[in-house]
Amino acid sequence: MFSILGSSITQFVIVWWLTIITGSPTILSIASFAYILPLTIVFLIAGVITDRWNRKKIMVVVDSLQAFVTLILIILFNLGVENPILIIIINSLLGLFQGFHIPTVSAIVPTMVPKDKLSRMNGVNFLMRSFIQIIGPIIAAVLLALFPIKIILWLDPITFLIAFVPLILIKIPSVKPEIDSKKKNSFREDFKIGFQTLKVIPVVLMMLLISMFINFLLTPLGLLMPYFIYFNHSGTASDLAFILAFLNGGMLLGALISSIKKTWKHAVSIYFIGELIIMLTIGIFAVSPHRSFLFMAIVVAFGGLVIPIINTIYLTIMQLKVPADKMGRISSIDYAISMAISPIAVIVAGPLAELIGVPNLIFYCSIIGIIITFILWWMTHLRIKNNGKKEIKINDFNVDSAQIEL
Repeated sequence: MFSILGSSITQFVIVWWLTIITGSPTILSIASFAYILPLTIVFLIAGVITDRWNRKKIMVVVDSLQAFVTLILIILFNLGVENPILIIIINSLLGLFQGFHIPTVSAIVPTMVPKDKLSRMNGVNFLMRSFIQIIGPIIAAVLLALFPIKIILWLDPITFLIAFVPLILIKIPSVKPEIDSKKKNSFREDFKIGFQTLKVIPVVLMMLLISMFINFLLTPLGLLMPYFIYFNHSGTASDLAFILAFLNGGMLLGALISSIKKTWKHAVSIYFIGELIIMLTIGIFAVSPHRSFLFMAIVVAFGGLVIPIINTIYLTIMQLKVPADKMGRISSIDYAISMAISPIAVIVAGPLAELIGVPNLIFYCSIIGIIITFILWWMTHLRIKNNGKKEIKINDFNVDSAQIEL
């Protein structure tokens, strides 16, 4: 959590700096593209490596490399080398290392947590992350008013050191792949097995499909929010931090609900309704009156409330249904597929925003997202019909029992 806090502050400061220095949605698109593209590509490779190698060593190496890259950024700013393109290129390395970090963490959790506690543990994780993400932008906004960026960036390596000590001390279980002792699978075969495993879990595939579309349509909001606040609503870094605090406050409450609630009935239906709520809130956010920062904050808080709930449902279903020795591959494929079109989204979002305006772009994404969610929900109903038999409730879809008990 200390490490996440440092990274949260650093990313807020860098994005706000790029917004002020360039004043260009296109530059923000390029910056996001440079971060997401290596992240997406490396996910697929990282999953196989996570299932083959010592997961603790992977964490130690990639986290150390991330801290090293941040030190390079600090050196550049202290030398006065503040070229946006150079900063973007170096920052893209952080995306590369995150591509190894995320599936490794996802694979570790089910090896250390009993199955009947996974849902609550995922909820607790979202709860703690949401709390950090609330205070991160607030701290960053305060620091921006007091110190130059070259000083603020030191928080990231400092918080890394605080996180590194328990990582070294904690024992992380190793998982031996279930393979024939006479035949070791090739890298390509391990990669293929990951896709084959995913194909036999239809409920995960269905959620993965809608996740891919929603991530694509949410990209302009996440990418252009600093620009939207600064240029369209004449806001400051404090106003942006205020809105992000409400967003993450909603996520904090949603994570609290997820960590307390033991059983989710009608889980698939809840997942679809949650996606609809998220798309509806960004549409309202896009048409908010000028400088109505409190109204915008309350709107995004409703969307934030839903995110941990649907993520907990999705993640717990995946962790319960996927074998432990294949979890790394499935996690990386999951992240890679759901983010596969994000690089396209970020590279087109900037030019489209300059063409039709940031508020219009966010609003149109909301409308398209609502339509797609309804279509996929309708298709799900069709799929669970069984050759003219009485239609089954949506929560019966491709699940072992009449309802998903998490």
